[in-house]
Amino acid sequence: MPVSKRTSKIFVCLALFMSFGLMGCSGGRNGGGPVNIVGAGSTFVNPLFQKWLSEYGKLNPNVHMDYQSIGSGAGIKQILSQTVDFGASDTAMKDDDLKAAPGPIIHIPVVLGAVVVTYNLPAMAQPLHFSQEVLADIFLGKIKKWDDPRIKADNPGVNLPNGEITVVHRSDGSGTSAVFTDYLSKVSAEWKEKVGAGTSPSWPVGIGGKGNEGVTGQVKQTPNTIGYVELAYAVKNNLPVALIKNKSGSFVQPSFDTVTAAAAESVASTPEDLRVSITDPSGAGTYPISSYVYVLLYKEQKSADKGKAVVDFLWWGIHDGENFAKDLQYAPLPAEIVKRAEMKINSITAAGKPLR
Repeated sequence: MPVSKRTSKIFVCLALFMSFGLMGCSGGRNGGGPVNIVGAGSTFVNPLFQKWLSEYGKLNPNVHMDYQSIGSGAGIKQILSQTVDFGASDTAMKDDDLKAAPGPIIHIPVVLGAVVVTYNLPAMAQPLHFSQEVLADIFLGKIKKWDDPRIKADNPGVNLPNGEITVVHRSDGSGTSAVFTDYLSKVSAEWKEKVGAGTSPSWPVGIGGKGNEGVTGQVKQTPNTIGYVELAYAVKNNLPVALIKNKSGSFVQPSFDTVTAAAAESVASTPEDLRVSITDPSGAGTYPISSYVYVLLYKEQKSADKGKAVVDFLWWGIHDGENFAKDLQYAPLPAEIVKRAEMKINSITAAGKPLR
């Protein structure tokens, strides 16, 4: 009898050892029970996040993740009310929102993207060019016609139509709006004074669309419109994308290289909490309306299982996940920002214990 008990204990120990060993080899999740994770926010990053969730789910079938593309403003509200496991925003949270949170929230940059100016002028073959002041005055409603002399000056030799310009903007709280208005506030004193920067500005003119999807749809179906969306939405819908004049005086097309160059300009001056604006950078090859996308989550997680799942997903995202960025019109993080994002991820805890 004593020998039988001893044998049973050995088998139990071996089984536990094998179970934990397999969990370690599989990334810590495939061997455990199902974990359900919900994120919400930025429509800007939704195309990439959907790809990430699909690819990560293949590697970790017991981690069930859902991302709700509802806008950065709504994502910030949901992380503040703790109704999601993580939020996502194209712009950093403001100090007042961080102070109102029930616990410290950290910002983890996951990718770079471009806010682009798109339009619907069916007879236009070549991409239009816009200088800073002209773009601001179009969205202020001061430039009302496509053949305005100032637009013509930016586009010599282009046969512009005599149509009325219809501005399309976001109707919901939007990080894309925050990035775009942050840029306009830097290049136009009048915009800064009258409208300012934010997720839900009081637009002087135009019609609204919900999400990047809504603005894209309005522009695509309505001639003579102009709007701003994340680059992936314009490319997917075969919409033209304007070249924007940057601080050095160059008209620059949004691309992998020009967005990466914009981020590189600010790496050295990026603060410890990683909240930074990279619009209107210096440098001839920089696209001026570029932005990080941040994942927002609490430094101290209530659930170790959920916290571990989110931490592992983010770690995968800023490493392997970056390989999917370029094909979807995003730019991977600079190497130095990856290192600093790693430190943020490593600082996340549950019951005071690190989750990585």
